[in-house]
Amino acid sequence: MSDSYLVNLDERGVLTISLNRPKIHNAFDDELINSLTEYINDLEQNNKVRLIVLSGEGKSFCAGADLNWMKRMKDYSTDENYADSLSLAGLFHAINKFKGPVIGKVHGAALGGGSGLVAVCDYVLAKEKTIFGFTEVILGLAPAVISPFVMAKIGESNARAYFLSGEKFGTKQAKEMGLIHHVSLERYFHQDVEDVVSKFLKAGPLAQRKVKELIFGVQEFSLQSESMVTDYTCKTISGIRTSEEGQEGMTALLEKRKPNWQNKDT
Repeated sequence: MSDSYLVNLDERGVLTISLNRPKIHNAFDDELINSLTEYINDLEQNNKVRLIVLSGEGKSFCAGADLNWMKRMKDYSTDENYADSLSLAGLFHAINKFKGPVIGKVHGAALGGGSGLVAVCDYVLAKEKTIFGFTEVILGLAPAVISPFVMAKIGESNARAYFLSGEKFGTKQAKEMGLIHHVSLERYFHQDVEDVVSKFLKAGPLAQRKVKELIFGVQEFSLQSESMVTDYTCKTISGIRTSEEGQEGMTALLEKRKPNWQNKDT
């Protein structure tokens, strides 16, 4: 287990997982991704865990990718980017397919991959001033790996609007598009989360697991192959990252300047 996230299991079987990189707004890197994926996959054999509450320490839920990780990633080959993207996809699949409910406790910022983490939660509560966004195109990249999970929540129309613009948005729009389910005032946030947890604990744990399997089973009938979707999305982002524009976008971010396709007035 890594110190980049904290875990706490209470007597009810509620496991709180808190991303623990507050100085960088809980941005994730390959070490966090691999460790957390392994941890969540191992929970499948742990019958003491009824549900997960996913949260973040500090000012933000998750600001997406760690800049230091992106700096290393910038020099990856297409094959290395593909392998790296598969690892990230593995984390989203692990959370998405966890046997019990996953409740998102979101605050501050949930950007890029952070909004992807929001999408793989079964129920999401957000503080009223939380900011969301699929901001990858601003860097000349694409929200490829998270796209199947996000589009399952927000649909094609919203994906077109917000994937293509990279525009940030607040809780009102996030709720309207189905990305989150409940907006909390700051003073009620923790109690609202506790109330939702209590409601989910009233259900039969085996029934919840079967219902979750049912939901995914119905979805997969409409897809040719889940593995083909993962392969396609990972190849898409690995190609974009190594493209001229993707390289320029990541370089501009690291150098704290505008990319060359933005004029001075943008």
